[in-house]
Amino acid sequence: MAPIFIVLILVSIIALGEVLSLSSRAKIPTLLVVIAVTFVLLQTGILPESYIEASTFVAAGGVLVPVLIVHLGTMIPLSVIKKQYKAVLVTLIGLLFSVGAMLIIISLIFDYKTAVAGAGPLTGGIIAYIVTQEGLTEAGFTSLAAIPVVVFALQNLVGMPLTSTLLSKYAVSIRDDFSDGKYTDQEDNQVEGESKTKGLLLPDRFMQSNFFLLFLLFIGGALATWLGEITGINYSLWSLAIGIMGFALRIYPDKALDRSNSSGLAMVALIIVVVHSLVGITWDQVVSSLVAVLIVIVVGTTGLVIGGMIGAKIFKWKPTKAVPIVLTALYGFPGDYLIVEEVSRSIGRNEAEQKRIMDELLAPMLIGGFTSVTVGSIVIASILIGTL
Repeated sequence: MAPIFIVLILVSIIALGEVLSLSSRAKIPTLLVVIAVTFVLLQTGILPESYIEASTFVAAGGVLVPVLIVHLGTMIPLSVIKKQYKAVLVTLIGLLFSVGAMLIIISLIFDYKTAVAGAGPLTGGIIAYIVTQEGLTEAGFTSLAAIPVVVFALQNLVGMPLTSTLLSKYAVSIRDDFSDGKYTDQEDNQVEGESKTKGLLLPDRFMQSNFFLLFLLFIGGALATWLGEITGINYSLWSLAIGIMGFALRIYPDKALDRSNSSGLAMVALIIVVVHSLVGITWDQVVSSLVAVLIVIVVGTTGLVIGGMIGAKIFKWKPTKAVPIVLTALYGFPGDYLIVEEVSRSIGRNEAEQKRIMDELLAPMLIGGFTSVTVGSIVIASILIGTL
């Protein structure tokens, strides 16, 4: 079959996942649909394993991983992080408790390798999963290959309903108590807003070019890969550092890959890399890993909740605000945004109340998700894989 038809099949599966996710307000995660449908097609032989490799997107996705991580480093303005430092610290506390609990408890019940296989994906998103999967493969632990993919597929089903329930309770307190004065201002909520490319080191006429932006991103990705080879430190950490520093030094604009109009195709390639990781995983492996996966999810989520409650105690926040911010590690963006939007609309009795709820919750929830999924999980996965 020609590669274009294979890619059409794979993109159709991704589109199906998006349709179901959007129709259910993200209650059915896109990646869960993609992983489940592809796995069934592979196991039944309807989609031959060789087809995924033949799509050529696997190689493209592998090349784009460091570039995408550099892009992630350009997504969080330092000014917003400073204003939302409590959300950052609460999230980090939750991540530390979650990872610590998994490394101790899962290692005692199973072994250390199983704990590492579950910790990376549970504390973050697609990049942390890929780093973990690659690390396990390189270390020769192919028997554990099913654990990260099943954790990655199922954690949303725990995180999003729990977040929605707790955040709804906190939203009621916002609605009913307008005297606390703890509402974020308009400026704090510009996490997803567009900022201008002016003020960058390179001339604006160059930075308006999609090709030139891609050139800069590929320089960052190549540099990170080279540094990873000569230092032994995972390339993902170098990519993230280059993106953050490049953005801070005004070499990169914010959301650099989005500005090059290339993020959509890059994400398709990245998802196909995830799909490719299903090749060779059997139904028996998935079934045999379910017990470990469920324990990883329970222990990891419990660690996030405990860490969030401790963070709430330290910063004098209500647990119903702090814990949902930490739980964004289980799903990230756009799930965090969609949950806040849904909660504000369902709890607020009028437009003014809905705006108050949205203003209070949006910035910390987005920053929590960025901190865990974009930064924390990549660091955690890279460090843990390096210990195998």
